[in-house]
Amino acid sequence: MESADLFNILHNAVEAQNNGKKISQKEMATWLGVSMRTYQDWRLGNAQPPAARAVIALLGRLEDEDIVRVVRKINKLGNQS
Repeated sequence: MESADLFNILHNAVEAQNNGKKISQKEMATWLGVSMRTYQDWRLGNAQPPAARAVIALLGRLEDEDIVRVVRKINKLGNQS
């Protein structure tokens, strides 16, 4: 899977979680703490965050419920900073 596919899937999943409300690339970039141009490059496959493939590969080795637990833990830690 290409990183562009990953970011498009995740972007769509976040929109779906938000009752289908569209989320602009600018909003998503702001939420991620990157420029809109950087986020656009990620979605187009022109660039990728350094750890994106490694994180996905590691998550892919986990069972579904473990993925949810790990992602929630990561999100909780991210919100503390």
